[in-house]
Amino acid sequence: MGIIDITQKKHAIRRNFPVLGRMRYLLEAIRPEIMQYFVETDTQGRPINRIFRTLVYQRSKKVNDTTPFGTQADVYRAGYEWMDHSMYVPNTYKNHEFPKVRVGGKTCLKPYDASLLNISAMSFGSLSKNAILALNKGAKIGGFAHNTGEGGLSPYHKEHRGDLIWQIGTAYFGCRNDEGNFCPNSFKIGAQLQQVKMIEIKLSQGAKPGHGGVLPAIKNTKEIAEIRHVKPHTDILSPPSHSAFTNPIEMMNFIKQLRDLSGGKPIGFKLCVGKKEEFIDVCKAMITTGIKPDFISVDGGEGGTGAAPVEFSNSIGMPLREGLVFVHDTLVGYNLKDEIKIIASGKIFSGFHMVRAKALGADLCNSARAMMLSLGCIQARECNVNTCPTGIATQNKSLSKGLVVKEKAQRVANYHEATIHSFLEMIAAAGLKNHDEIERKHVNRRVGMHSIAKYNEIYPVIEKGIYLK
Repeated sequence: MGIIDITQKKHAIRRNFPVLGRMRYLLEAIRPEIMQYFVETDTQGRPINRIFRTLVYQRSKKVNDTTPFGTQADVYRAGYEWMDHSMYVPNTYKNHEFPKVRVGGKTCLKPYDASLLNISAMSFGSLSKNAILALNKGAKIGGFAHNTGEGGLSPYHKEHRGDLIWQIGTAYFGCRNDEGNFCPNSFKIGAQLQQVKMIEIKLSQGAKPGHGGVLPAIKNTKEIAEIRHVKPHTDILSPPSHSAFTNPIEMMNFIKQLRDLSGGKPIGFKLCVGKKEEFIDVCKAMITTGIKPDFISVDGGEGGTGAAPVEFSNSIGMPLREGLVFVHDTLVGYNLKDEIKIIASGKIFSGFHMVRAKALGADLCNSARAMMLSLGCIQARECNVNTCPTGIATQNKSLSKGLVVKEKAQRVANYHEATIHSFLEMIAAAGLKNHDEIERKHVNRRVGMHSIAKYNEIYPVIEKGIYLK
């Protein structure tokens, strides 16, 4: 080893300190684990701190999720947020049936009653077959929806018959022709499956807005390639934009085409907000054509489960809160909101995260990383190299077999149930009888050591239809 180190020319440390210099690379390799388990505090972990990771683990396992000795949050730092409570607390949260939100406008023939919290988009390919099976079975047990991600409808999405939101990305996986363009015939077959409840057109995602999806060659197995209608063992890079439409008017016509082909199911689109004027143009196209989506999913620029170039993950795309406010207020300003539901997606882990999203304009929430944590994800951050130690984000069968579908499916359902229950308890604590009563005035944010602002002061509510004037 010493001779090899001295004679090699790539690494100066090994040439100068043969054999001993190898320790540097070993320590570097295990640095993330050392940081996570021995160095970082409960509140410092990134991208998800230990407090929220532990919360998800506890709720998914149905063990004690209370906390002793007070909060670990610094309540006097700028950015700390809380909700106003009331002395007069109704008992509505004790109802056994969780509320649903109906998604579907006037032209939707088959509206869907969605849960307040659902599984956000994660594809088979990005996740293992056992992970997809467990997520969908959990959705079936808990009565909530599972977004397929842009990888298409796989047999593992269908096996347990949990409700599906079929996501159509820029590469049209599962509904594409040989040239990679949208194929109406194959889309119609999938969209009319009873299990498919809604269809979502993906314009962009928070992990890499303005950049197409990425599936590394090492994860593109023969099975996945057949589902996506691509060549196996090659890097799959989705185009950054759609070929089925090139402007807002064409986009509205595409929405109508999908609604007709699906038999009248809810059609929406997902985006991480970029140029505001482009979304405004989409709203104007809705008015011009009279065609409206049934829902809009707003993703945050803080990213998600997808592998992404560092610059795109860190420095492109509007964060969820600002994006959510902008989309909601623009729809209200153009008098479009009544028929369109808004789904918030981006670091939703707790009941308060749902409260915050609802206060800013969301009708319901999606979560991806929390659902992965409920499956047993340890935030190893090896999703893009096919070596996920928990068998979730890998196509390595020797790793994915460690994920037991029956056990993990119940944990997904447990986490969902406990989080919705927590959300409803918070609504009741605020003296509200219905989750639709949440307003921006109910949430506070510390903006300085001695100054506090309510959300309605930070994000002023606008008049309905004001942009039409």
